[in-house]
Amino acid sequence: MTRLAIFDCDGTLVDGQASICEAMEAGFASANLTPPDRNTIRRMVGLSLPQALRRLAPDASAETQAIAVQGYKDSFSTARAEGRLREPLYDGMAELLGRLHREGWLLAVATGKSDRGLNACLAMHDIADFFISLQTADRHPSKPDPAMLLAALDEAKVDPAGAVMIGDTTFDIAMARTAGVRAIGVAWGYHKPEELLEEGADAVARTMDELEALIRG
Repeated sequence: MTRLAIFDCDGTLVDGQASICEAMEAGFASANLTPPDRNTIRRMVGLSLPQALRRLAPDASAETQAIAVQGYKDSFSTARAEGRLREPLYDGMAELLGRLHREGWLLAVATGKSDRGLNACLAMHDIADFFISLQTADRHPSKPDPAMLLAALDEAKVDPAGAVMIGDTTFDIAMARTAGVRAIGVAWGYHKPEELLEEGADAVARTMDELEALIRG
């Protein structure tokens, strides 16, 4: 059976929470809104940016939300251009991806990031060549809609039974369940392990070695 492992990005491959929170705070400031606390912001990571803004500022007008979205994008782009962006890979992730790739696994990403943001992140860590399919919020509805996973399955020519989704939020787990794909949570991201299990994760990895064993089934 063909094997396809699909990874979320923020909170799963990389820890971008500091830069995300700073950009969200800048976006709120640009729209003259009071930003929520950082824990609330982190819990929205994984959703597309407009969807996250609708949840974080539900009482703001669509126009004000759009201003905040643009402020976020501008802040994130400036941080990247000035070398201030912090998106470190989780320890052991590059090695895990390399082992799976060498053994013939097909690898993909399904993320709420933009195409530009994802490409820059993967290039920075020199892991872009591991992935055969990159699915982002630029071309799909926000998670937990299954569109990203369905596109990755189609691009890889793999049935749902031959694939696994790895993510850190309930949005990832719900997306996998809707698409009929096995779901593995990771404990180092932005939602708690018990939340992932309640959403329907088959298991939650607490270490990179445990994740590797779970992916291999």
